[in-house]
This record gives sequence, C-alpha cells and structure tokens, in this order.
Amino acid sequence: MTELGHGDDRRDSTSDAGEILGRMVNGDAELAREVEQARLNVRIAEMLFESRGAAGLTQAQLAELVGTTQSVISRLEDADYEGHSLPLLQRVAAALNQRVEVRFTPDVA
Repeated sequence: MTELGHGDDRRDSTSDAGEILGRMVNGDAELAREVEQARLNVRIAEMLFESRGAAGLTQAQLAELVGTTQSVISRLEDADYEGHSLPLLQRVAAALNQRVEVRFTPDVA
C-alpha cells in the first residue's frame, strides 16, 4: 500500500491555478459555473483596481466622480463581491475615461 498522494498513479504536479481548478472541477457542471463566476468577479475587481490606480485616484476620489460612496468602490474592488451591475460599471468606466465591453463566447463544457 502506498501513502496518500504518492505512488505511480499520481498526477504531474503543477502550480498553475487554472489547471488545479480544472482538476478540482473534473466534470462537475455546477462547480464549474461557480468557479467561472469567481474568476469573473476576480477579473472585474482587478480591472477596477488597476484602472483606478492608473488614473491616480483614490477610492474616495473615484466615488465622487461616479456619484457614489467610497464603500461602494471598495466593494466593487473586492474579488468576493457578486453584485456588479452594468449601469454602475458603466458609470465607473466613464469616470475613468473608459468604456465597458461585454462579450458572449462559446461555452467550453
């Protein structure tokens, strides 16, 4: 008997997060949807944070331009936040002299 995680049948090790998540999902459609939603939330938060930083604005300054509060901007930049609305994202983008693009892509299930 071999120890857990050891032996001839072990998978190649990787540090690629996408590959690790792919292995974890392994055909579970519901988990795959949740992982994809989490990836999208992280990407939106990253884009907002990076765009605000590139504009040299604090959260409070961006909030004033958008007509909202600093806490709303903070929430949008939180990777765990799931309440993004297109109208609010468009207002943020406009305040940053940018625009929002939405694409539909084939489902790779």
